[in-house]
Amino acid sequence: MTVAAPRLRIRGIRKSFGSTHALRNVNLEIRPGEVHALIGENGAGKSTLMKILSGAYQPETGEVLLNGELYSPCDPLHARRKGIAMIYQELNLAPDLSVEENILLGVEPSRFGWINRKERRRTAQNVLAELQHKDLPLDTPVHRCSIAEQQTVEIARALIGSPQVLIMDEPTSSLTQVDMENLFTAIAKLKARGVSIIYISHFLEECKRIADRYTVLRDGETVGSGEMPSAHLPEIIHLMVGRELDEIYPSIPHEMGPPLLEVSNLSGKRRPTNVSFTLRKGEIFGLAGLIGAGRTETLRALFGLDPVTKGTITVGQTRRSRFSPATALSSGLGMLSENRKEEGLMLNLSLSDNLTLPCLKPYSRAGLLDTGAQREATLEWIERLNIRAQGPLQSIGELSGGNQQKVAIGRLLHSKSDIFLLDEPTRGIDVGSKAQIYQLIGELAAKGKSILFVSSYLPELLGVCDTIGVMCRGGLTAIRPAAAWNEHSIITAAIGQSC
Repeated sequence: MTVAAPRLRIRGIRKSFGSTHALRNVNLEIRPGEVHALIGENGAGKSTLMKILSGAYQPETGEVLLNGELYSPCDPLHARRKGIAMIYQELNLAPDLSVEENILLGVEPSRFGWINRKERRRTAQNVLAELQHKDLPLDTPVHRCSIAEQQTVEIARALIGSPQVLIMDEPTSSLTQVDMENLFTAIAKLKARGVSIIYISHFLEECKRIADRYTVLRDGETVGSGEMPSAHLPEIIHLMVGRELDEIYPSIPHEMGPPLLEVSNLSGKRRPTNVSFTLRKGEIFGLAGLIGAGRTETLRALFGLDPVTKGTITVGQTRRSRFSPATALSSGLGMLSENRKEEGLMLNLSLSDNLTLPCLKPYSRAGLLDTGAQREATLEWIERLNIRAQGPLQSIGELSGGNQQKVAIGRLLHSKSDIFLLDEPTRGIDVGSKAQIYQLIGELAAKGKSILFVSSYLPELLGVCDTIGVMCRGGLTAIRPAAAWNEHSIITAAIGQSC
């Protein structure tokens, strides 16, 4: 069988930021109609390489060939015109524009100098239907959509214009199992059309399933590549981390005690609807469900970020009809938002400030901030969470997405909450770091902390949680021990078969 000539060829790419070598010597080839998995830990250089391909960065040395010709885009628009589109891990949408306007932003169909709104709507409807999301309201401002819905809009926008090369950076990080299947169906259609797809994901099972070939980056260098069907995941993990990873879901012995959080008939303006459950001391309670099922809304209502219209929340011996964030914090609740870019972090401040701001008392001396002690504590967390950063004073906006997520989790651990509300805590984190996070969650449970854990990645819910509840249309429809669930039964409940 004749092997097609590479559509995209990357040779000897190097890129540095000050003294930090993001890319040292990267080589990569992508063929027409191929799904090529780009794999590596956080900070390995994947996102930097993709930003070079998309025109956001310029390499210092090396070359990129597109269809045999030198390719050197001066900006993302130039790259898109050349046929390379990118779905960024961090969403890049216009929040006040509608779903329809975002999907065709910059490529609006026009007639006699005026936007052809009828054609724009038809195009948006078609691309959403291809992603099995034809019911997504086109006139809704994007800021009113959930993170998962926004990610669907981002994917739909990238499919407009028939790109030659489509770069997907963690496209399923906020998608449920059902929406992931819809995305894979769309990828198969694109592949059949001859589109080359670079697929970046920390979910190695996904890569194994859909990719034809793979390339592994470690510390900014290409350390391995090969055919995906014949690859073994332990070998890929070893290439990624430079060591064996014996246990993805470490088993930390912990015992469940008396109820610490009791929720009765909790309802919001739209979601959740009459949600009731009990979270015990030392329990890891997972929430599964489809996009819009009400998982995030439940956590936000508990923490006082969204209004509660009905129901009660009992923490220890204190019963309330609603919380404010300040009251939630003082009652021992801590929340990790799924939207780290807009809600979870202060991107213009340092790593040290982001880690310690909610709990500065240990570093206060006579009303003054002991910045030395603050930095000392930050260094300990950097080491404990294996955060790749230049130091405590580095701006957190300069870190990779996965390392930013580690800082957000570290802040929650630093504040010493008793009840942890974790919304997609491993979003954008590599397999080695996920194991660290699972270890931390298990250690928290062993110390008697309670964890409410929202995730769209079913293997981690089954591997980490003691109890799993499935949400459907705003309600919590089924709660069982994790051992009583499997992926099929969770999906069945999530789509309403047991509602």
